[in-house]
Amino acid sequence: MELRHLRYFIALAEELSFTRAARRLHVSQPPLSLQIAQLEAELGVQLFVRTSRRVELTLAGQSYLADARAVLERLDAARLRVSAIGQGQAGRIEVGLSGSHFLGPFPQALARYRQHYPGVDVVLHEMQPSLQPGALRDKRIDVGIARTPVNDDQLASTLLWPDPVVAALPPDHALAKRKVLALRDLRSERFVMLRRDSSAHAEYMVQCCVQAGFAPRVAQTTVELAAVLSLVAAGLGVALVPLSMGVLFGNRVVLKALGAKAPRADVHAVQRRDDALGVVPAFVRVMATVSPPA
Repeated sequence: MELRHLRYFIALAEELSFTRAARRLHVSQPPLSLQIAQLEAELGVQLFVRTSRRVELTLAGQSYLADARAVLERLDAARLRVSAIGQGQAGRIEVGLSGSHFLGPFPQALARYRQHYPGVDVVLHEMQPSLQPGALRDKRIDVGIARTPVNDDQLASTLLWPDPVVAALPPDHALAKRKVLALRDLRSERFVMLRRDSSAHAEYMVQCCVQAGFAPRVAQTTVELAAVLSLVAAGLGVALVPLSMGVLFGNRVVLKALGAKAPRADVHAVQRRDDALGVVPAFVRVMATVSPPA
């Protein structure tokens, strides 16, 4: 049995005329009669009573009509559903991100995505940045939101929004009165930093200090940027933080630009290279339209 058997049967059942049904199907009457005969032979039952003057459904035909319509309706629904998933308009997406992103531009970007794609279920997984590449490769998440791009034979990164690194100082710090700082101006300071084993971005900050001519003296480490800023506000040291995070702390800390060669904390979406269709590309595309705080 093929789908055209069902379509030909439904057309004849609704028209009750071989002439009208053939015209509706854009075929001649002989192929239509042949298809109906094949269907009846396969089912082993007569579906129509044919006379020279009219065509009528048998009781078996009436019953089969309801089932045939239901089959085609389910196939049409499945086609629409698959098409929506293929176009990124329906489905499910698993996103890995660290807790600090909930305080930055990410929630605004997510709200915009939900407006554009209400048929997609977004599941957020809070995880350390260092764990995201493995989760992507194992297909436990579909997208990672990270400040360190990953580009290899399996993973690719897309810039979502730029985010320069600034120096965060306690309000009463001696350097707080300076308009602009260079990274080397912090060489004698005690630092509050992210744990290097949990964040490639933390390792990058250390290397930036080394390139500026000093190894940072670390007074305290933590796994979240919000905690880093809270400790700076408490006077435990200075920190290098993304601008988008620092502005959330208002006058609790003082933020200083680090000049044209400042380190970067730009936010990227990391995905598998083979996810070229479906919900992931649409998610990344919409997320990239949101601008961070100035």
